[in-house]
Amino acid sequence: MTSEILAKTPLHALHLELGARMVPFAGYEMPVQYPLGVMKEHLHTREAAGLFDVSHMGQILLRGAGAAKALESLVPVDIIDLPVGQQRYAMFTDDNGGILDDLMVANLGDDTLFLVVNAACKHQDLMHLQQHIANQCQIESRFDRALLALQGPKAVDVLTRLAPEVAKMTFMQFQAVRLLGVDCYVSRSGYTGEDGFEISIPAAQAETLARSLLAEPEVEAIGLGARDSLRLEAGLCLYGHDMSEATTPIEASLLWAISKARRADGARPGGFPGAERIFAQQREGVSRKRVGLLPQERTPVREGAELVNADGESIGQVCSGGFGPSLGAPLALGYVQSSHMAVGSDVWAVVRGKRVAMKVSKTPFVEQRYYRG
Repeated sequence: MTSEILAKTPLHALHLELGARMVPFAGYEMPVQYPLGVMKEHLHTREAAGLFDVSHMGQILLRGAGAAKALESLVPVDIIDLPVGQQRYAMFTDDNGGILDDLMVANLGDDTLFLVVNAACKHQDLMHLQQHIANQCQIESRFDRALLALQGPKAVDVLTRLAPEVAKMTFMQFQAVRLLGVDCYVSRSGYTGEDGFEISIPAAQAETLARSLLAEPEVEAIGLGARDSLRLEAGLCLYGHDMSEATTPIEASLLWAISKARRADGARPGGFPGAERIFAQQREGVSRKRVGLLPQERTPVREGAELVNADGESIGQVCSGGFGPSLGAPLALGYVQSSHMAVGSDVWAVVRGKRVAMKVSKTPFVEQRYYRG
């Protein structure tokens, strides 16, 4: 039996010093929780500020006058008209309209785009870019950089002490900022549904910045456990669970992420892999779709649980599930047949052979509090 050699982020030693419980995640040894525990870490992020190590994510630069047009050939998103200093959510699609990965794209100006992709997909994403658009722009992997997420309503107070200019940023703005004398990239965004920032910093300076932020009274270190419960309450998708190559953006309830300019009736329709299938699904509907689910009892329903109708017939499957500490109840996301997509529909999850009553619900489950100015 061979054990996998796990990669370590630049903050690995700090996690151990802070008493983190480490687990394998996307090929990395990552902190799932600290002594505070998942529940308190979650609630602290909602009330004050939490610091997350997301250095396992992949950072990539695209440079050149043709970079925006080139990237548009791989994503159903308006990149050409993405303003300097803004970032946008995007997806790589395949020829069947399946989702290869989801990512963030920022316009740095000077014909430079900054991409953040998922950890488990970053090497294949880099190959995908090199295979399809290397002849149109320069592609530079920056997997050597660290990425920190400072999330929660007090995040702005904390980061403003180091860089007053971040207070003026609004949701999805992106800019170069000096923190502790180090050149960083900062976006006002995150994965918790709260206001907050993501900070790209050279790996060698990451621990110094993390210690400085953790020294502030509002900030606690937060692990993957609370990161998952926070994003689930915010109704946010996790790649490889709530969407994959087997799901299209329409099935994954991500139509909002297909820019109007790139839709069938838009200024630059299609031109990305799988466009025709995605447009057909938009017109004609789909047989299954991702929905929010609220168990009607205290039993948590986990990923992989079968969903059935009143007659016990299979109608879908749970793709993410757990307990929402802010909601004070279990919650889930799942794919259901079109007959049960409507909000308020009754479905049942099969948990250890027993049926758990659930209702199809709107998402987010907990109100998102992004700062829009």
